[in-house]
Amino acid sequence: MQPHQLNSQIEPQFEKVNSFIINHLGSNVPLVEKIGHYIVESGGKRFRPLLVLLACNACQYPGKDQQNDHIKLAATIEFIHTATLLHDDVVDNSDLRRGKDTANAKWGNAPSVLVGDFLYSRAFQIMVEIGKLEIMQVISHATNVIAEGEVLQLLNSRNPDLSEADYMKVIIGKTAMLFEAATETGAILADASADERQALKDYGRHLGIAFQLIDDVMDYLSSAAEMGKNTGDDLAEGKVTLPLIQAMKEAAPEQRKLIRRAIREGGLEDLTPVLDAVKATNAIHYTQQQARHQSQLAIDSLQAIKDSSFKETLITLAHLAVKRTS
Repeated sequence: MQPHQLNSQIEPQFEKVNSFIINHLGSNVPLVEKIGHYIVESGGKRFRPLLVLLACNACQYPGKDQQNDHIKLAATIEFIHTATLLHDDVVDNSDLRRGKDTANAKWGNAPSVLVGDFLYSRAFQIMVEIGKLEIMQVISHATNVIAEGEVLQLLNSRNPDLSEADYMKVIIGKTAMLFEAATETGAILADASADERQALKDYGRHLGIAFQLIDDVMDYLSSAAEMGKNTGDDLAEGKVTLPLIQAMKEAAPEQRKLIRRAIREGGLEDLTPVLDAVKATNAIHYTQQQARHQSQLAIDSLQAIKDSSFKETLITLAHLAVKRTS
């Protein structure tokens, strides 16, 4: 079951978001439109725009106006997310995402970066249509933080001494920030109270952290078919994630030395022994435990939100986020 199918009242809105996204990929430059359609239609679950819809509905948004601004806002968040994917794949030199060739693998780095820029600017055009300054403030801040998170990750590449605290700073910036922006702006659009807005903002942040922690686990547990990307991509790129940080704490001296060398050198030459070391320690269990903790913090954040089917779906999503295999 797809996440949007968890709530029958959301499904029609979700389909409107999909249609809106496709209808706003138009460009006078055919390649822009071609790459835009390719990446947007490549099988993503639209998790972030779904959060916008759920946050709006949980705060009793529908019916307040006839402009479908919640649809526009959800599409805005997805355009920003898609732009970050295009840029990330170039930075990481990735060739597989969601089980398909990346845009940069098909068309090259330069077109991918530029189409990512196009999607960013299209997102801001839609935000102007919505016309809420608070929403623009939150999203413009979020895009800055996301960019800083990506740069921070790049600076931390191949650093075996990265601490867990520094790792958390990276994932809060590069992943959790857009989750947070999705739920907070949904609350803003619905004219939610200050307590409701803070509750949904906190929910989004904790959910985003949990989501990324499980992503990092899957890099060491799942097959390429399950993940839609190559096993060991993080290690090959010299990315230091929580499973590696914890493995180095728990591993025997020789294994620790091996992991440190693999991080510094990158590549996949040591993938098998590193996988063995990660699995032999409690690194996977520890990371999953931290993800479950963040998921529970997300759920606990919703106390200020009135009970409804939408709140229940937000709770269900928090549980599902830590059970993912793809």
